[in-house]
Amino acid sequence: MLVLSLPAARGTGNITTSNPRNTMAEIHLLSGSGLTLEAIRQLIASRGPLGVDAGARDRIAASRVIVDRLQAGERSYYGINTGFGALAHTRIAPADIEKLQENLILSHAVGVGNEVDPAIVQLMLLLKVNALAIGLSGVRPVLVDYLLRFYNAGLSPVVYAKGSLGASGDLAPLAHLTLGLLGLGEVWQGGRKIAATAALQSLGLPPLRLKSKEGLALINGTQFMAAHAVHALLRITDLLKVADLTAAMTLEAMRGSATPFDARIHAARPHPGQQETADNVRRLLIASEILPSHLNCGKVQDPYSLRCVPQVHGAVRDAVRHARATVETEINSVTDNPLVFPNGDVLSGGNFHGEPLAFALDYLAIATAELASISERRLYLLLLGDTMGDKKLPKLLMSDTGLNSGFMLPQYAAAALVSENKILAHPASVDSIPSSLGQEDHVSMGAIAATKLLEVVNNTETVLAIELMSAAQALDFIHPLKAGRGVEAAHAEVRRHLAFAEADRLFHNDIQTALELVRSGTLIAATEQVCGQLV
Repeated sequence: MLVLSLPAARGTGNITTSNPRNTMAEIHLLSGSGLTLEAIRQLIASRGPLGVDAGARDRIAASRVIVDRLQAGERSYYGINTGFGALAHTRIAPADIEKLQENLILSHAVGVGNEVDPAIVQLMLLLKVNALAIGLSGVRPVLVDYLLRFYNAGLSPVVYAKGSLGASGDLAPLAHLTLGLLGLGEVWQGGRKIAATAALQSLGLPPLRLKSKEGLALINGTQFMAAHAVHALLRITDLLKVADLTAAMTLEAMRGSATPFDARIHAARPHPGQQETADNVRRLLIASEILPSHLNCGKVQDPYSLRCVPQVHGAVRDAVRHARATVETEINSVTDNPLVFPNGDVLSGGNFHGEPLAFALDYLAIATAELASISERRLYLLLLGDTMGDKKLPKLLMSDTGLNSGFMLPQYAAAALVSENKILAHPASVDSIPSSLGQEDHVSMGAIAATKLLEVVNNTETVLAIELMSAAQALDFIHPLKAGRGVEAAHAEVRRHLAFAEADRLFHNDIQTALELVRSGTLIAATEQVCGQLV
């Protein structure tokens, strides 16, 4: 079980830190089952320490007893007394077992590219502990304790983003994760990088010496992919509310129609995400003075980017729902190899293969890119302006254009990010390059799907931030007529941080401020205070 008591965190600010845990908080006990994304969100918010429950510790110890017995026998067992990959049929002498495990980590630590966010590395530690807690991996309890000590101290070994094929587990990144336990490589501690030996000294621990099977159990697994998936899903879940809010603000500023959000329309096509989005927008529009002010205007229908928000945002919601189910199954699974069962059977299989995650990560990238795509189209509509009634919405959202370019260039930036997303949305999982001399002849490329998904999320957050600041600018031209209570609360929160733009200014700074509002959760918190919980 996972013991949790604190409310969920908002936004992603709490996800990007590697400071020591709150040692006064309740210990959260992992058991290898029942771990959910919302539980992880609460765990991040509480900054509490991790442990494993007594049942998990007993299973881990019992599994290790079996490995110790089999290691000394006459029979060869993969990863226990043999080599790895293409060398699986090579028997290793008992005196060389520990050296074999160390060599395994050293030889597989070939990560390249940028360093992984320490917050994601912390998730890798958490997920590795939860997988080992199931008790089918044959490791000693002390190994799990080392992982827990690193997590609880906020220590994040330096891991590199590239180098995993997402098939025999995330071999390269998990090898770098393991280096820290061995006193090798570097570790992030409280925003500074230190030698792993110094990190171990700060914990009062000697470098871990790996026994048979342990190196393999550490680097076989999907925790790199899964940690990225968890991190991305938490952000996308929050971003969906922001997307509904920005759409509602743009709808009000454009004096669009609320009819497409009528519950009867969505009951006729009852996709859950579509209904949830329509419900959110209706809630945000409650008490609008703007919508009734143009009931008898000449408009017949709004463009799709306004009219089809429930259908598009809702489809993204349903994609997230599907991905969440896959990820929550994965983070409560054993994904190393071979598996050591309580009856003494040691079975080699392929649970380390990342295909389930690779598909889900690719699907999420496609879906999240659509949030940005439709947002940029709404932004473009805002720039066109209109002359409806006595409230004029000027082109480019500024009265004195010519001398001023207005909001023309923020839309350029949004368009560039949307274009980049289209490239990043190409699925990584359709590729495979054989490795290990043909032994690993089909791979998932799920790690590539994971890292590019983060770029899509970053881009989409920025596009929505640009729509947000632009819709707030547009709404000021419609005032004093009031938008719905939820929209007005969001507008007020934007104006607490960003002034109305009378003339051109350094819009880069405005984009960064709006982006922080999107990511921090303060925008949604202010909105929900007046319109209730959004889904």
